[in-house]
Amino acid sequence: MPAPTLFDYSDHSPYSNPGNHTGYFTELSTDPEALHQFVCSAVVHYRAGGPALTEAQKSDPDRRWLTSILDAAELRAPLDGPRTQAQQVAGCCRDHTLLSLGVLRTHDVPARSRIGFATYFTPGWNADHVVGERWDGKRWLRFDPELDQQDFDFDVHDMPTGPDSPFVTAAEAWLAIRAGTADPATFGVTAEVPFLHGKDFVRYYVLYEVAHRHRDELLLWDLWGPELGTSYVREAAGGQAATWVQDAGLPGAEMSDAEFDAVADELAYLLVAADSGDGEAADQLAELYHGDSRLHPGNRVLTLSPTGHGGITDLTVR
Repeated sequence: MPAPTLFDYSDHSPYSNPGNHTGYFTELSTDPEALHQFVCSAVVHYRAGGPALTEAQKSDPDRRWLTSILDAAELRAPLDGPRTQAQQVAGCCRDHTLLSLGVLRTHDVPARSRIGFATYFTPGWNADHVVGERWDGKRWLRFDPELDQQDFDFDVHDMPTGPDSPFVTAAEAWLAIRAGTADPATFGVTAEVPFLHGKDFVRYYVLYEVAHRHRDELLLWDLWGPELGTSYVREAAGGQAATWVQDAGLPGAEMSDAEFDAVADELAYLLVAADSGDGEAADQLAELYHGDSRLHPGNRVLTLSPTGHGGITDLTVR
């Protein structure tokens, strides 16, 4: 299977499709600042800033489909009107970006999400993050829909790219760690929890980056393939996770750390090469992703949510 084309990126994935809200999305502006205002009014970050979530909001972070996010938002307040924090949907960077993709793709603008690490939230820390990219007719423009321009000294709607940029892709981070030029302990969600930062964490984010590049915009706590055998799964849910994986017969959990390292090396190299315009690398990446059942999510994934929910998720059921 060849790499996604601009036409593919301008079409909705199952995750970004606004469904019965499409009519409303056709009326929204694709202007970058308007997108920022819309997505940040609809979604409040469940963790950043420590918001006091309502009972209804506590399960929001597991809404992986855009239709579900929009349904919840509309139940609490009109989509085209102002809303209080209690009327917002609790989510994260992935959801802000997914909303942006939904609007852009509705207007036939090629758009995709990118997984990696932001250097601009906490000095010295590379925070796990999701941003977007939109095609302007000549090149991909990287943007962070969460950011207010006045708070940052770079263009949040056309961010610099590359290993020294404010946002480092998971592939760039992995290759830097493997080369010994980056400290793996500085990458992740938090340094307070061992399995939420470090080399293994970056390694499985490489797999997320590949998935999102191929329009499988899963939650950041949906796990599959070689991720299932990592310390993250063992430490996050203990023996219960292993039982879930075994009972569901999910492929990939038997991959050793050394094998996963080698796979991540290849995926990261191809990702960086594809970003530089290497079409052959992009096609090789797509062939690997779709051709190896361990590397792409099938109909079921293991979900280990920060909401406390854990178990096998059937992706065919919305």
